[in-house]
Amino acid sequence: MTSQQFVRWLDDVSGDDVGSVGGKSANLGELAGLDVPVLPGFTTTAAAYEYYIDEAGIRADVEAALDGLDVDDVRDLRSRGERIRQRIREATMPPELAARIVEQYEALARELGTEDPSVAVRSSATAEDLPTASFAGQQDTFLDVTGREELIEAVQGCYASLFTDRAIAYREHNGFDHFAVRLACVVQKMGQADLGASGVLFTLDPDSGFENVVVAEAAYGFGELIVQGEVDPDRYVVFKPTNGIVEKRLGGKAQRMVRRDGETAVEDVPEQERGQYALSDDQIRTLATYAERIEAHFERPMDVEWLLDGDLDQLFVVQARPETVHGAAESDAIRTYRLTEEAEPRLEGVAIGSAIASGRVRLLDDVGEMDRFRAGDVLVTGMTAPDWVPIMRRASAIVTERGGKTSHAAIVSRELGVPAVVGTERATKVLRDGDTVTVDCSGETGYVYDGEVAFESRERSLADVPSTDTDVMLILGDPSRAFSLAGLPVDGVGLVREEFIITTHVGTHPLAMLERGAGEEYIAALQTGIAKIAAAFHPDPVVVRLSDFKTDEYRHLDGGRTFEHEEANPMLGWRGASRYYDESFREAFRLECEALRRVREDVGLDNVTVMVPFCRTPAEGRRVLGILDEYGLSGDDLDVFVMAELPSNVVLADRFADLFDGFSIGSNDLTQLLLGVDRNSRKLASLFDERDEAVERSIRSLIEEAHGHDRPVGICGDAPSTVPGYVDVLIDAGIDSISVTPDAVLETIERVSEAEERSS
Repeated sequence: MTSQQFVRWLDDVSGDDVGSVGGKSANLGELAGLDVPVLPGFTTTAAAYEYYIDEAGIRADVEAALDGLDVDDVRDLRSRGERIRQRIREATMPPELAARIVEQYEALARELGTEDPSVAVRSSATAEDLPTASFAGQQDTFLDVTGREELIEAVQGCYASLFTDRAIAYREHNGFDHFAVRLACVVQKMGQADLGASGVLFTLDPDSGFENVVVAEAAYGFGELIVQGEVDPDRYVVFKPTNGIVEKRLGGKAQRMVRRDGETAVEDVPEQERGQYALSDDQIRTLATYAERIEAHFERPMDVEWLLDGDLDQLFVVQARPETVHGAAESDAIRTYRLTEEAEPRLEGVAIGSAIASGRVRLLDDVGEMDRFRAGDVLVTGMTAPDWVPIMRRASAIVTERGGKTSHAAIVSRELGVPAVVGTERATKVLRDGDTVTVDCSGETGYVYDGEVAFESRERSLADVPSTDTDVMLILGDPSRAFSLAGLPVDGVGLVREEFIITTHVGTHPLAMLERGAGEEYIAALQTGIAKIAAAFHPDPVVVRLSDFKTDEYRHLDGGRTFEHEEANPMLGWRGASRYYDESFREAFRLECEALRRVREDVGLDNVTVMVPFCRTPAEGRRVLGILDEYGLSGDDLDVFVMAELPSNVVLADRFADLFDGFSIGSNDLTQLLLGVDRNSRKLASLFDERDEAVERSIRSLIEEAHGHDRPVGICGDAPSTVPGYVDVLIDAGIDSISVTPDAVLETIERVSEAEERSS
């Protein structure tokens, strides 16, 4: 055998060499020509592994240990797996192979200018990192390996890890021959992540499959704690078309894995560092740029591991593999889940997937207890590891105390299609073994409820959705649903309710936030919520309605009673436009304007349109437009709409058209004010009717006048999806767009198409 058959430099291999050096090594070799920084190193080959197995006389022992294996018998699987791994680790490394590996290590040392460089030794299986099969996390990695003897031991450890319990079970379930999968070892200079940071990223949203973002998680030190779910990482979302940062979520980052005295150790992170992001904005954008280059080269979504070398202050990519959950999926249908009854959650955490499931709680402290687990149980534990996979396959849902969106539990749950709530912090203390629970992952926050809570699942095909001349758009307030709804065949978002974002992501009155010195926190929450929705539907328009809380609603926010007076009729009181120029609220309005400015300018989402609600007079409209301009929301590329929800908006439509770029009819308020009916009055419910002739005439008049001034008119409200025949009226009147809630979109598109056919 020649040395070329045993070892190769990373920059000498490519994607064509998966069969000889494994997926990890081949992909790293591919990155060398992409202007993506990779730590210098070499790889052993699959031929070296075969040589080791044969020369050490191991093959027959492995075959005997696997004969008659039942992977569903967890105890038997563990026993056989440990016997195989021990045999491989304790065998004598053939002298010729050891010599070739040491020679390459010494050559790397000369290149780095040091005698005994610290290296990372990672497993690279010939069947891993494939487009349709993910062997992620099944084999071992050895960090901070120094010296020749330690290097040989690490290589043998990697060889042994080809037969972890999870890897054995995975190959059995996926039809891979155990000896058809061989193992190479990547040996690279040890990056100084203990002085910097590391993490994982996906070149799409790993939960929804939305492809226009890069989603990264970061923590201090080496990345193993993120994968193991032991640390709460920062989370960053970057919009690919503009390289703008859509979201930054600060993680706890309480611990980090570091090198101490030649070994890895876990230490606490000082409180001050926990409150800082692990990466700067420039580093986040640079990382996203690398991710996009990698995805473009491999022509598919990718799962990437990276580190920030704190000594060099430089980012490096240490692994790139195909994302196998969404990247391999093809579907022309959308499945949605929702609860159909109300319940109080016992726990909450990070939602993985988008499904809902019920089952019996099975609390497990250790993988050795797996024989207590039955198919359909809900796995509840501190965290999972690769050897938990056989039982995760049988779970209806998974709940862990630790972990984020890129932890082992999250990655495997997505691959298996099992809903999971991770990072609950206290699941094993709150939930009781044997109790029935419902796990809800239908939103960004995952919830665990007592008992079987009723829910429904609907699958709608997109293959036969008709096209329409009239735009059908969404009404949306919850940013956590945006990416999962991006695949709907809509023409954008006709109404984003800021109130929902403020209530769910802030919960505090803006003036109270300012008083506490937390104005930036308020801006960031609004910016993130709006940006996620705008990114999901880019480049289609996303119309964001400025805040329209009434005084009684503002009073319910934390600190609201200090700043809000009581009104006899809040519906007709201090709301909408009248707040924005009022000196007592003007500074709070500045916060939402700044959030919108950042979304458009810093993130680059110029598809955002601003809408002014409850604007009583043209004079009031001019004052609001002046303030928008003062706070940085102006320019030829920014459209500002007005809600048409007051009789004055209809009567003076020509005057409002001179000020604003378009109208959006708020049918609920317009109906109640035209008919003088409180829309919340149960006594007068029979009189509240959007089909009333006064309402219909007003809508027709507004559309005619607006079109005469070349201004579009949309409608946002329940009527198009709930009132029979209402769509026909709107189409006949010449409405430009109809916005409805997500659950009514496909039905509304069909109604609009039918109405257009009837009117033609």
